[in-house]
Amino acid sequence: MRAARRQGLLLLGAAALLTGCGFQPVYMPTASGKPGPAERELAAIQVDLISDRPGQELRQDLQQRLGSDSGTPSRYHLAVSFTISGEGIGILTDTIATRVRLVGSAAWYLTAIDGSRITSGSARAMDAFNVLDQQYFAADMDDEALAQRLASVLADQIAIQLAAYFRHQAAIAAR
Repeated sequence: MRAARRQGLLLLGAAALLTGCGFQPVYMPTASGKPGPAERELAAIQVDLISDRPGQELRQDLQQRLGSDSGTPSRYHLAVSFTISGEGIGILTDTIATRVRLVGSAAWYLTAIDGSRITSGSARAMDAFNVLDQQYFAADMDDEALAQRLASVLADQIAIQLAAYFRHQAAIAAR
């Protein structure tokens, strides 16, 4: 009971310190309860097509996080190049890989409708799976699930980077 009370007081103190430094959530709504600048701008982004199945999954994840299907007219295009590379990291003496690490990398850039480049960035994520004593089908399913997880993590990173950019731009405009 005392530990819970102490933890609650520490959290309250940390929250008080953050409010003093001007901390505000990236997705903070306006005072009237309407979507904030980051959320409004993210909804105006059209995500360009990304090749291959993992790229399609990344595009769907991005559209979901950005709210691109909200009916907001597009003012921006987001172009993403997405690659997944793999390497064996657990290798037996007979050179059979027992663990595979996949690294997903995405380079992105945001342009206005007129084609002018606004901002760009990159995201990277790693994950791994075991292949020891698995049938080929099971290993293939693990590989697909891992690629889907990588796409989800990269979509989170890109959405946060874009939201932080738009939030920063709104703060500059408000000065």
